[in-house]
Amino acid sequence: MFDLDKWQEIFSTIRKNKLRTFLTGFSVAWGIFMLVILLGAGIGLENGIKQEFAGESMNTVYMWGGQTSLPYDGIQAGRQIRLTLDDYKRIPYLVPRADHTVATRRVSLGGQKMSYKQEYVSFDIQGIYPDFIYIRLLKILEGRFVNEIDIKEFRKVIFISPLIRDELFKNGEDPIGKYINLGNIPFEVAGIYESLRKSENRTAYVPLTTAQKVFAGNNYINEMMFTTADMTVEENKEAIAFLKQDLAKRYRFDPEDRRAVGHFDSLETYETFLTVFMGIRVFIWVIGLFTIAAGIVGVSNIMIVVVKERTKEIGIRKALGATPMSIIGLILLEAVFITSFAGYFGLVAGVGLLEILSPIFESSETFFRNPHADFGIAVGATLTLIISGAVAGFVPARRAARIKPIVALRDE
Repeated sequence: MFDLDKWQEIFSTIRKNKLRTFLTGFSVAWGIFMLVILLGAGIGLENGIKQEFAGESMNTVYMWGGQTSLPYDGIQAGRQIRLTLDDYKRIPYLVPRADHTVATRRVSLGGQKMSYKQEYVSFDIQGIYPDFIYIRLLKILEGRFVNEIDIKEFRKVIFISPLIRDELFKNGEDPIGKYINLGNIPFEVAGIYESLRKSENRTAYVPLTTAQKVFAGNNYINEMMFTTADMTVEENKEAIAFLKQDLAKRYRFDPEDRRAVGHFDSLETYETFLTVFMGIRVFIWVIGLFTIAAGIVGVSNIMIVVVKERTKEIGIRKALGATPMSIIGLILLEAVFITSFAGYFGLVAGVGLLEILSPIFESSETFFRNPHADFGIAVGATLTLIISGAVAGFVPARRAARIKPIVALRDE
């Protein structure tokens, strides 16, 4: 039940110690503010990293040729290992649980540009296989994507992003069915795709077999990749090791040579990031709670002073029949009020700053995206405030409850 007399006493005490209450309240507000900002920043960093993974299948292994760093079987180190389509075609047999396999080849136009009529642009061009859409999680906006017939018949078709479309077809012309020149070679636009990765939207795709035949004249690939369905990180490692052993036999290099063939396991990296983020969140909470603890000490000191100043008054209350619990309740209420009131401003200031910064980072090309304080943070901070206030008032409240009326009445 609301007790007006108690609240009048609380406000009276605060008015008598304005500066001291303000400084102590500020330390609490600053602690909550920093906690919210740090937690929001952690979320922003986590969102940025997750955004980078959003543009690809979460369980994908990439492999590419490198350069030997160890001599082997009489062959000196420094030999270039170049993977071919034959290596790529062995993946389904060596890794039966691989569900999507892709080989890629970068296309060089030899200094020439991509063009349409009088528009000339420079974008990346890459030869791919149909399953690339499942690995990079591309969205088809118009037309279609690379298919098996394109691969088998070496079709000169090209797939572009809205960014490339807008650069080449500035008059709003529908690009589907039109021919784009790659250097001096015309390719028909068969589809428009969109990637969650902004950087990937700067790449045009053509069938890999066409890229090899028209631009390279050989069977080499730059990279091969495959998704591993429901395989674990350990199973991925075993598959990678098995593939490297097979490549080591075929190309005669030391199986322990880490530079001969490079690899990247997106699942392992993602799980590592999740572990790191968990550690960051724990670290942030520890730092934030220590900062709040400084404010709690300040509030507790204020309440100790308040109890000392009101010793005689507390003695009179107890002489008139006030119970120890009523004395403890009054002191705790005042401590919780000061802590919660100050912390609320810190919470609002922290959330407000994150709301201002969030749109700025959302549109930037950084690993930091949409920093915000979610509902869990708000609830956690609120509970921290209430508990902090109770802790801050406990020691002085217990001291006040132990004061004997006869001793208190003699206090000057």
